[in-house]
Amino acid sequence: MISKAPTPDDRAPVITIDGPSGSGKGTISRRLAGTLGWHYLDSGALYRLLACAALRDGIALDDASGLAALAERINGDFGVSPSGTECVWLDEEDVTARLRTEECGNAASKLATLPEVRAALLAWQRRHRRTPGLVADGRDMGTVVFPDALLKIFLTASPEERARRRYNQLKDNGNKVILDEILEDTRARDLRDRTRKTAPLEPAKDAFMLDNGGQEVAETLAIILQRLQTIG
Repeated sequence: MISKAPTPDDRAPVITIDGPSGSGKGTISRRLAGTLGWHYLDSGALYRLLACAALRDGIALDDASGLAALAERINGDFGVSPSGTECVWLDEEDVTARLRTEECGNAASKLATLPEVRAALLAWQRRHRRTPGLVADGRDMGTVVFPDALLKIFLTASPEERARRRYNQLKDNGNKVILDEILEDTRARDLRDRTRKTAPLEPAKDAFMLDNGGQEVAETLAIILQRLQTIG
């Protein structure tokens, strides 16, 4: 089964950062968690981990029961390397790089539309809530997983901006990619996420909307910290 987090604390404060693919929510969430000294949950990595296992085992991405059963039997571990970078292992194999490929990302987006899969992973995500606090990023963190969060952020940018970010990231990592194809994949993923029947991508009613198009990471982080101060 996917590795469990330490003993949770339902009283611990939570900040959720939801948004579409390429909005920068992972980068911002990690920075925010580090600044506050809180724990961090990358829910997308969990879905990517399951997608990676499904691709490895030949399980169809629309096989709801098969995927839910797979989530119960695989071993997944999240950690940090000696250099400080995040590492992910699947059944003791380092799959960190594989999880960030377009193939794995698109597969994760497809299986995330299945209610059975989301239900299988919900409790695992909630176990990450512990003191002194948690910053959780994903697509339904503020609407489904942590509806009582202290602060809910919905981070976004135009599809073109997000596709350019992904293109540059993949290119810098040595991948041969075409910007138009990345933009097409971005739009297709947005459509799947917005129209799925279970936990569609949408801002919580009490979310703080933040378009970070053209912003530096430090600028976006400063806006969120300022917003947090108004609550505290």
